[in-house]
Amino acid sequence: MIRYDLKCTKGHRFESWFGSSKDFDKLLATGMISCAVCGDTDVEKAIMAPRVVKSDRPLSAPASPAEQAVKELRKKIEDNADNVGANFAAEARAMHDGDTPERPIYGEAKIEDAKSLINDGIPVAPLPWGKKKTN
Repeated sequence: MIRYDLKCTKGHRFESWFGSSKDFDKLLATGMISCAVCGDTDVEKAIMAPRVVKSDRPLSAPASPAEQAVKELRKKIEDNADNVGANFAAEARAMHDGDTPERPIYGEAKIEDAKSLINDGIPVAPLPWGKKKTN
């Protein structure tokens, strides 16, 4: 749905809702739109300000308690564990086999690699977020 501010040739201003801009154009071309005040069918779109929804919450703030909890979990993991990136499966296996000292790690693993780790008794868990976006 789209809302347009409209005006007729007599200067009356009114608003109306349409399914789409194409719907508006089609109805206007067939004379199906008329002024809500005087009935004039010579109508055009009026200049209108965009509707901006104001929020007290900054865009970077969590939208819900669940989002806040995920944000806090992510910070805790990133502050206390090593990001081993794409080497996650190899690092987890090396720690399990005793080839490298145990430590908290996180990173990326292909589904097959994660299943293989689990099948071999190596505890892993997916994290509820993807890669951090960097610009």
